[in-house]
Amino acid sequence: MRFTDPTKNIKKLALRDGMLVGDFGAGVGAYTLLAAESVGSRGAVYAVDIQQDLLLNIKNSAIEKKYENVDTLWGDIDEVGGINLKDELLDAVILSNVLFQLDKKEDAVREIKRVLKKGGKILLIDWSEAFSGMGPHPTTVVSKDKAQSLFENGGFTLEDDFEAGGHHYGFIFKKI
Repeated sequence: MRFTDPTKNIKKLALRDGMLVGDFGAGVGAYTLLAAESVGSRGAVYAVDIQQDLLLNIKNSAIEKKYENVDTLWGDIDEVGGINLKDELLDAVILSNVLFQLDKKEDAVREIKRVLKKGGKILLIDWSEAFSGMGPHPTTVVSKDKAQSLFENGGFTLEDDFEAGGHHYGFIFKKI
């Protein structure tokens, strides 16, 4: 089985021209760049991470690909108000391989809810298990059921539950 496939997973989000998207915990920017391609020049993607060097790499990759619709932001998604974006700004949020790393998961869900428009969607991809030393430590894995409860209790409704790779689960949630 293969690991998670960003190209396949992001299609589940059904991004369109002109949308505003946040890639929270953007890491190397795989989802950021795919989203930038999908939302076109009328849209924008905000790559948010706590590591400045990763943001610089994303910005350089966007410049290299001539994507003028990528904005990098330092932010702490683990804090309510930790992302410098306006309330109800975004059409969609991507949270891939990040949930297991967060100390304050409920606050992260509140922050995502704050920046999403009503009806906005989140693509959640995370590890379903620790795998031969790759991925999270077994004690930090967030089970699929716990992730679903976390978002449903945080004001989201489940729209899709899908296989996101051999060691990952995937969800699409919609802000109520």
